[in-house]
Amino acid sequence: MALVTLNTVISRSNVRGIDKSFSSIYQDRLLPAVDLVYLSENLYNKRLLMEAYLVSGSRTTPAEARGQLTTYNHRIDSLIRKVEETYLVQKESESLRAFKQNIYSYAAQEQTILNLSETDQKEAGSRLFNTDSAVTFRGAIRHLNELTNIQSEVGRQLMKESHSGSALVDLIFTLQIALAIIIGALILGLIHSSKIIKQNPRSFPLN
Repeated sequence: MALVTLNTVISRSNVRGIDKSFSSIYQDRLLPAVDLVYLSENLYNKRLLMEAYLVSGSRTTPAEARGQLTTYNHRIDSLIRKVEETYLVQKESESLRAFKQNIYSYAAQEQTILNLSETDQKEAGSRLFNTDSAVTFRGAIRHLNELTNIQSEVGRQLMKESHSGSALVDLIFTLQIALAIIIGALILGLIHSSKIIKQNPRSFPLN
């Protein structure tokens, strides 16, 4: 009975651990991975917007470009806050911090490009777009890729922990079944022995 009770307690603890691991995989890995995809999409949309404004002869005015960039920046800030609210390992926190530095620098460079364009220095803005701004953009994308890779690695570790917990629970259940069979056999043996004793009573002489 003590072993069965102990096994039940251990099984319950492992089941809670498995549930926690799967919840973490969904809340802290799957959902942030989707947000990282949207972050990348918004960054590329900003890049394409500026490219169209500078290179393709778009009729978009600087004020209109600023408005669209502000919309994308708000979306990016919102997505970053969502990722920050999840559980992050140290490497993830470091990559996210570096990513934020990149996108803030990139946003400042976009404003500089628009300012140059407004003062009839569109060629200087194009040069900035193709040099320093491009380097900052690639750095932001690199940090996003790092975050994605770390997310994947941590997710694999959680899956391994879940599999280990499942294997332990399975072993405990098997042990409980074996204990139940053994206890049942012992009880049957005791019942059988008691019947034999009743069928063959011994008489003791009385003084």
